[in-house]
This record gives sequence, C-alpha cells and structure tokens, in this order.
Amino acid sequence: MRQRIITGVIAGAIFVALTVAGGWLYTGLMILLAMIGFTEYVRMNGVAWSHSSSLLGYAGVLLFVLPWSEWGITVSGLTIVWMLGFLLLAITVLTKNKTTIDGAALMLLGALYVGYGFAAMIEVRQIEGHGLFWTFLTFFCIWSSDIGAYFFGKAFGKTKLWPSISPNKTIEGSLGGVVLSLIVSAIFALAAPELISLPQALLVGLIAAVAGQFGDLIQSAYKRVRGIKDTGALLPGHGGVLDRCDSWLIVFPLLWLTELLPV
Repeated sequence: MRQRIITGVIAGAIFVALTVAGGWLYTGLMILLAMIGFTEYVRMNGVAWSHSSSLLGYAGVLLFVLPWSEWGITVSGLTIVWMLGFLLLAITVLTKNKTTIDGAALMLLGALYVGYGFAAMIEVRQIEGHGLFWTFLTFFCIWSSDIGAYFFGKAFGKTKLWPSISPNKTIEGSLGGVVLSLIVSAIFALAAPELISLPQALLVGLIAAVAGQFGDLIQSAYKRVRGIKDTGALLPGHGGVLDRCDSWLIVFPLLWLTELLPV
C-alpha cells in the first residue's frame, strides 16, 4: 500500500504539472501514453508488436493523436477509421488468412479505443483560451467519481453492482461516486460561471461519473476474458496505462462528441 501511495503521488504530481504546462509537454505525454496503452492492448490479445496488423494499429493510433491542426492539416477521424479498416482487411488477403478477419477487427477496435480516446484529451486541452479549465473539469469529475465510489463503497457498500465483472464494486459505491462528481462539477460552475452554467456542469459531472464507471467495467470485463489482473506494470501497485486511463478513454470522447465541452 505504501508503494502504491508513493507511486500515485509522484505520478499524479508529474501528470498535473505537464497538464498545466500544456503545449507539446502535455501532447507528448498523451502520445506516449497512447503508444504504451496500445502496446498493452496488443499484448493482452496475444499478438506480437511486430506483426503486420499490430504495426498498422500503431500507425492508426499515431494518426489519431498527432496534433494535425497545429500543423494546418485537417484529418478526419472517419477517414482514419476507414483507411485503417481497409488496410487491415487487405492484410487478411495478402497473408492468405494467416491474419484473420477477427484479428483485423481487434486491431481496428484497439486503435479506435486507445487512439481516439487520447486524441480527445489532447483536443480538450487545446480548446482556445480555457483548455486547462475544461481539462481539469473533466479529470476532476472522473477522479472524484473514483474516490467517491471507493470510500462510499467501503463505508456503505452492500449490494453488488456487477459481481461477474468486478466483484468488489457496489451500487452504493457507484452512487457515491456520482454524488461526489456532481458536487465537484458544481464547484467548477460556481468558480467560473462565465465559462459554464450550473446545469451544464451537473450534466458533465453526471456523464463523467456514469460513463467513467462504465469505462472501468469495460476494462474489467476485457481483462476477465483474457484472464489477466492488470494490463501492464508501468506504475508499481497501479497496473498499466489501460488500467489507469480506462475511464478517461470513454469520458473524454463522449463529452467531446456530444459537444458538452466547447468544440
């Protein structure tokens, strides 16, 4: 537990500092996390990183997360998805089905899940004028939901939320996470009413909590299918990138696509 706390504090401090700094420091961190996360995804599925389908997946992740707009280049996410899908399907033909269509679909899903998730985090931080506000609003809602779910679950948890997927989670803990996320989002609205109204902030807090918990369950379900405890060992006591960022990868794209954050 001591190692877990120390690692968490150090990693958290570095992460917050780079988020505040923004620019290439933050973008570079997101790109690095995306590449490590996709490596974990590839390994979880028992595919070598050097396999042709994996290499295409890495290329797809990079295409998502590179800051094209800063270079004056417009790249459509749909274009990336279609081209990656086409090339992966082409590999099934070129390898005479040694790469199966199931394998191609896995790499396409992984590149979209990891690549677009971290790309959304980069886009939110780059929002003109107040990117840091919207980034911290989203992160703090996610983190408060995690904290609330843990402590409310410890104190009041009796009813299992989804025992076949994550046996320790409870409905009481889940509701506690939602409540704390709503409180945090309301604080952001009260602190900056010129940027976000209270109803909008509460909606962000609600979505961040519910979708974030779903992101956690999605990763738990996938790890259970693959028979592993953690996706990686990047941070001692905390697991891998996908273990730590599972909620982020769902919440940021969802808030971005629904335009609850400025686009």
